[in-house]
Amino acid sequence: MTLFDGMAGLLNDVFGSPVMIIPRSGGSFNVQAVFRSEPIEVADADGGSVWIGAPTLKVPAGVAPKLAREDRIRPGNGKTYIVLNRVPGESPAADGFVMFELEEQDH
Repeated sequence: MTLFDGMAGLLNDVFGSPVMIIPRSGGSFNVQAVFRSEPIEVADADGGSVWIGAPTLKVPAGVAPKLAREDRIRPGNGKTYIVLNRVPGESPAADGFVMFELEEQDH
């Protein structure tokens, strides 16, 4: 157990919203997650920081294994996004967030 255990769940309850995930393999499911379309700053592997200009989705660690490259995301804003990649760097908390970089899908 770490000092951060439980924080992601609390943050997800406050800042998250329902997001539809549509895997490439078919079907769909909804999760509570934090979608951001504006640039954000994240820690890099060397302890510095980098800016991610693409939209991002933070999901609870238990949901992350269900997401793969090229899955589609519908965060409820009328747009659809494609999962590009999982962003390195994970929370030490058992329930921590995992971040994915997205790209808006052309219609």
